[in-house]
Amino acid sequence: MSTEGGTKALVAALSANLAIAVGKFTAFAFTASSSMLAEGVHSVADSGNQVLLLVGGKRSTREASEQHPFGYGRERYVYGFLVSIVLFTVGGLFACFEGYEKIHDPHELDSWGWAVGVLLFAIVMEGWSFYTAYREAAQDKSGKSWTEYIRRAKAPELPVVLLEDTGALIGLVLALLGVSLTVITGNGVWDGIGTLAIGILLVVIAVVLALETKSLLIGESADKEVVAEIRDALVDHDSVTDVIHMRTLHLGPEELLVGAKIAVNAEDSAVQVAEAIDKAEARVRRAVPIARVIYLEPDIYSAEKAAAGPDPEATPGGRGPAAH
Repeated sequence: MSTEGGTKALVAALSANLAIAVGKFTAFAFTASSSMLAEGVHSVADSGNQVLLLVGGKRSTREASEQHPFGYGRERYVYGFLVSIVLFTVGGLFACFEGYEKIHDPHELDSWGWAVGVLLFAIVMEGWSFYTAYREAAQDKSGKSWTEYIRRAKAPELPVVLLEDTGALIGLVLALLGVSLTVITGNGVWDGIGTLAIGILLVVIAVVLALETKSLLIGESADKEVVAEIRDALVDHDSVTDVIHMRTLHLGPEELLVGAKIAVNAEDSAVQVAEAIDKAEARVRRAVPIARVIYLEPDIYSAEKAAAGPDPEATPGGRGPAAH
């Protein structure tokens, strides 16, 4: 994903949410609707989330240091995880509490026209924000389904904005439904039910975001297609005859670490092996530009060991030294 596309979507979402939050709190002041209060807090939480993601994106661009030799790319994942926590607590749990209180102690709405007008305005603004994020993500998802894109995206910004805006649009419809039923029936319980539904929706979205971002924080490999491209680029069937084993790890959305043990010819000199490694690194960087950090270890290919299958000791965290 391009950083520019994610930033554009974040700025659009932040602008929309700030305008919507002002409108919702104004409507709450006139109507005392719990749905409007929950939606106002939701918009404030979303605005804070977009600020967090912008800060994370900025901090991730810092140069690598002696203490952090692989850079700060994963800061974007840290701030993405913080977004899920804010959405869960400030947005979801608060709305659930407000919904429960309103169901327990319902009352009629005052000046309900304010609520309806602000909700319709919010739907338009959120729709604009969602369309901006959708357009940027459509260019980035490369033929994947939307579910695959959300689950496999290495950059957190667009998936977060898409999920937030989807939740916001559904929440606005639920709030509008709750307010409308309260006005029609004169029963404030419907406003509370709408608020509770908004809270449950936000909690679900927050849990999905937390799970996906946690996976990125722990460390994810490159997609299978990218791994295949790297493997093909390493082997030239001349100086590098095979890839014995390989590991990839995202240091950030646009930075990949590649570590591989490659098979070289037994009769090659040290100088020839060094040249083969340099050329293999160059081929990988041409094929996969985000492969910024590459470590290649030369070894002599063993057909007997290859036939025995993958060696569990070669996996990081194994009980002994890596084997081939």
